[in-house]
Amino acid sequence: MDIRQPANPTDFESYTTERIRREFLVQDLFVPGSVKLTYSYIDRMVVGGICPEKPLVLEGGKELGTDFFLERRELGVINIGAAGSVQVEDQTFGLAKNDGLYVGQGIKDVVFSSHNPAEPARFYLLSAPAHKAYPSQRVTMGEVESNHIGTPEQCNVRVLKKYIHPDGARSANLVMGLTVVESGNVWNSMPPCHTHARRMEVYFYYDLKPDAVLFHLMGEPERTRHIVVRNEQAVISPSWSIHCGVGTGSYTFIWGMIGDNQTFTDMDAVPMSVLK
Repeated sequence: MDIRQPANPTDFESYTTERIRREFLVQDLFVPGSVKLTYSYIDRMVVGGICPEKPLVLEGGKELGTDFFLERRELGVINIGAAGSVQVEDQTFGLAKNDGLYVGQGIKDVVFSSHNPAEPARFYLLSAPAHKAYPSQRVTMGEVESNHIGTPEQCNVRVLKKYIHPDGARSANLVMGLTVVESGNVWNSMPPCHTHARRMEVYFYYDLKPDAVLFHLMGEPERTRHIVVRNEQAVISPSWSIHCGVGTGSYTFIWGMIGDNQTFTDMDAVPMSVLK
């Protein structure tokens, strides 16, 4: 399990390109036949990717200090690859591309499988500490709450889909969903961008073309930096940082948050005049 330490905004100003990427960018999430996990000490979020050629078990370890992975945690999963399934103790949930799953705190056995090992599933996951157990629940892309936002003039037309939230799949702390940036549009979460001091967030970008790149903006609004992101990479965003991006073409991204509340609209918009 890769470990990422917290960072404060004053120190962040002096980071080189290499250090920004080392501290906040999560790469190589989907290695065939492997479970790849990154543990961020920012609100103790775990970011992961599972690409099963044969069934793979989600296991705990020394980094968590518990007997099994979900002993004191909950889990959100979205499959971005071919069809697969997740066995949650005695239940099995089939997940097509962009289908999601919530798994509650206290579940001991979680096993990931691909329907066709030659075309493996690609399970993206986020895990947060939990204080209460909620029932495991499958959610499909077609049934979740959707909001069509943005304008063609601002090149940010997108569809926001909420998977794990108070009015959908219930959780103790985790909020998770995805946003599809429509063809001909390139911006996400802009304008305006925002921060939310009460919650950290992770953005995972996928469905970018092989030669495409995305510029993810982060940092305090008056002292921004950027990370060049490619397909199937994630960025860890501290609560003091903006988090938005612009690509060389359309794409999809999964967002996930944990913190003091689950109120999706609890964010502090940043006026465009403030950005530097």
